[in-house]
Order: sequence, then C-alpha cells, then structure tokens
Amino acid sequence: MTEMTTTPGFTIKGWHVLAAFVLFFGVIIAVDIVFVSLAVRTFSGEAASNPYESGLLYNRTLAQRRQEAALGWTATIEETAGDTVQVRVTDRAGAILEGLTVTGELERPATTRGKRTVRFVAAGPGVYRADTAPLDGAWDLRVTIRGPGETVFEAQRRLVRP
Repeated sequence: MTEMTTTPGFTIKGWHVLAAFVLFFGVIIAVDIVFVSLAVRTFSGEAASNPYESGLLYNRTLAQRRQEAALGWTATIEETAGDTVQVRVTDRAGAILEGLTVTGELERPATTRGKRTVRFVAAGPGVYRADTAPLDGAWDLRVTIRGPGETVFEAQRRLVRP
C-alpha cells in the first residue's frame, strides 16, 4: 500500500481577518471622502450670497411681518387648471382688495437654480392670475403684493406637481 501525503490547505489566521477588516473600512472611508469633497465642490449649501449680513438684517424681516399682521390682509394662493396660479386678496373684514400690484418668484426648495419671476395680472375683483409654465416637482412660490402708498404684503406656498 502506498501512503498518501496531504498538503496543508489555506487557513485563515488572525492577521488575515484584521487585514480584511482594515481594508473594508478603508475603502468605505475613502469613498465617503470622495463623495463629500465632490458634494461640497459642486454645491456649498449657501442660498444667500451674503448669509452673515442677511442674518443681521433679520430684525427688519420681523418688523415687516408685524406690519403685515397689523394690515390684516389675507392672500390665498390657489393652483388652477393648466399651468396657472391665482391669488385672492382680502382685508381683515373679508372685503376684496383691488388695484394692487402682485409679483411673484418661483424657486426650488433646495437650490437657487431655475429661479424665475412670474407676472400676475388682474383677472377679476381681488383675483390676480399668473402663468407658471409647466412645472415639475416641488417649487416655492413667493408672492409680493403692493398696495397704496408703501403697503407691502408677502405670502408664499409650496407647489408640488408631478
């Protein structure tokens, strides 16, 4: 009879496990670093060109909101058939307000790209209508309403279209 000799096979040792562990997490960390650097380079996250100064002027925004509350106006923004939006403006007593100048801006919630101005025209007593052109996804509509004198009122609404 002939004796068979067996050669020892591959055995996983402790340093193999350690090397695989370090290599696995090293790849994960390297990929994360690449993705974070690409994300920061393409979009810094700042929506304002001067965020510090905008923050300092926030008291002016709060004063504007107090003036709007004292006016008692209500602006209802509605999506109508097609690609139009209409704004209805009433005072504290529910009376329709006419002869106002209404302007609007559409922008994406997460970026300033694609920002556009919409033009509102009077479409009836206290109703102002604008064509928004085809919209897809989420958009924030900010409407500025100017009345007699220095009266300014702002309203906003998120529009979501498929």
